[in-house]
Amino acid sequence: MSDALHIRPPVQGDFDRWLPLWHGYNEFYGRSGRAALPADVTSATWVRFFDPDQPMHALVAEADGELVGLVHYLYHRSTTSIADVCYLQDLFTAESARGRGIASTLIARVAEEARLAGAARVYWQTHETNHNARRLYDALAERSGFLVYRMTL
Repeated sequence: MSDALHIRPPVQGDFDRWLPLWHGYNEFYGRSGRAALPADVTSATWVRFFDPDQPMHALVAEADGELVGLVHYLYHRSTTSIADVCYLQDLFTAESARGRGIASTLIARVAEEARLAGAARVYWQTHETNHNARRLYDALAERSGFLVYRMTL
């Protein structure tokens, strides 16, 4: 891979190149095999990126004509800010392209987009065992100290 990295929004024709990254991301977090996301969730996610009425956005990292990373983010209201906040929901770099600054470049681009959109902050979460990502995140941002709880409905 050369040093030329291009960060851009995906286009409809990117689906077949985005999909392996999406599957890799989900597999990393244990959503594969019997626990895989249903195909309709993946399809709906992809469609939302192109719907101007949706607050969901995506960027892809491309090098030498190959997609090597993805990031998905969305804006939402907050009770602690008048301005929206940006939640960086998904971040993934192809295993063959790791260690080249792609993740930090994607995060920086989301931060830039959020600033342009008038967001008050960008935040994200990762699993506590994702030590490589946590080293990067600790270098880029402040850890909030909050724990995440969820209730499946």
